[in-house]
Amino acid sequence: MGRSDDFMRYGRLDPPKRPASERVRDGREFTGSLSDEELRTQAARCMDCGIPFCHQFGCPVKNLIPDWNDSVYRQHGRRALDLLHATNNLPEVTGRICPAPCEPACTLAINQDPVLIKHIELRIVENGWERGWIEPQRPPFRTGKRAAVVGSGPAGLSAAQQLARAGHEVIVFEKAARAGGLLRFGIPDFKLEKWVLDRRLDQMRSEGVIFETDVEAGVDISVRYLRRTFDAVLIAIGAGVPRDLRIPGRELSGIHFAMDYLTQQNRRTAGERIPAEQEITAEGKNVVVIGGGDTGSDCIGTARRQGARRVVQLEILPAPPRERPAGNPWPTWPRTYSTTSSQEEGCTRMYGVATEAFLGEAGSVRSLRCVRSGPGDQEPAFEVSAELVLLAMGFLHPEDGPLSRDYALRRDERGNLCVDARFMTAGEGVFSSGDSVMGASLVVRAIDQGRRAAACMHRYLTA
Repeated sequence: MGRSDDFMRYGRLDPPKRPASERVRDGREFTGSLSDEELRTQAARCMDCGIPFCHQFGCPVKNLIPDWNDSVYRQHGRRALDLLHATNNLPEVTGRICPAPCEPACTLAINQDPVLIKHIELRIVENGWERGWIEPQRPPFRTGKRAAVVGSGPAGLSAAQQLARAGHEVIVFEKAARAGGLLRFGIPDFKLEKWVLDRRLDQMRSEGVIFETDVEAGVDISVRYLRRTFDAVLIAIGAGVPRDLRIPGRELSGIHFAMDYLTQQNRRTAGERIPAEQEITAEGKNVVVIGGGDTGSDCIGTARRQGARRVVQLEILPAPPRERPAGNPWPTWPRTYSTTSSQEEGCTRMYGVATEAFLGEAGSVRSLRCVRSGPGDQEPAFEVSAELVLLAMGFLHPEDGPLSRDYALRRDERGNLCVDARFMTAGEGVFSSGDSVMGASLVVRAIDQGRRAAACMHRYLTA
């Protein structure tokens, strides 16, 4: 590490952001970078704490955070990159969009600002790309085994890359027109520009991974074909079924699931033409986002960039406290009040509000009838104007399509696919990982599950 007291000498310095008034005019990423010297100073704040809770408790992929902080401080960029890639296949993604549970688990976070872990991670990998250090890692030999990966989100991509590097022939089936899953179609470009993803996909193709897009497993290709053609199959289809709000007025036009809205905007940003009759836009409208999580925040930022007149975000839970409550100690994730970059760009946040009905005019939504949801609240119902309502209340489980039915896959009480300790389903040689197993969660957890499932598949294929 740096000097043993550098964490007392230097404060945390976050990377600069473009002003909200400027960034809402385009769909590009808006977070800048620290200089090399500033980054080295931030890495020096890592305090050699003995028990790295950031690594052991906070990070799902168990990133070797103290080790690569030390390498950044010593200006050993290549070693820092190798340490980062040892646990994470997509650090340029997590360095941009991960909520960084490692940071509140940093020992400094007990009573100071934590180490700038997320941005250091991003600069390590971007430095590697800029210097040409990131090259295809082709296996020295081929095993002769074939593996299919269904789904090209973070779990599927991580597993596919690990399997290809182990020498197996890997084909990824994706029902959308382009690979990337949630990373391509669910996350707005202002958080993750898609050239970042394409760059990694090109590396994977050079390593031997084959991507078959516009192919829905179980529909366009049968389970019988998969059984006959592949020695092992990984199902990494995510948890795509959204939570609905079945209340009076749900049939009105202008009410959409958040992911339909975000996906359409990502397609539009990529240059696709959206037919006028299918277009979902916030331009000039009062927009209400129901749900206070990351997906809801992405809807706010997208609506702002489309020119919404006003954006209101409704959350059924009460407002969180400003400080950690007694039952939420370090190093757990802080359930405290915070503001996302999209919320900074302008929205009205309302907590403890439940929606009773959608009210309309001429078949289109015009307002929501809401009530306070807290215990003992006796306030009368009130209305919130809306010409566009976006339902961002989370996701339930993976779709129950021909793939899971024909494989006779078992599901748990929440509708997620059941697997054993080897990530194998009830079907021999059929594995599953990511959100399809654990329910909707973080991208970094999906990467971890994809890597672990790939390791189990490799043992199965080489047994």
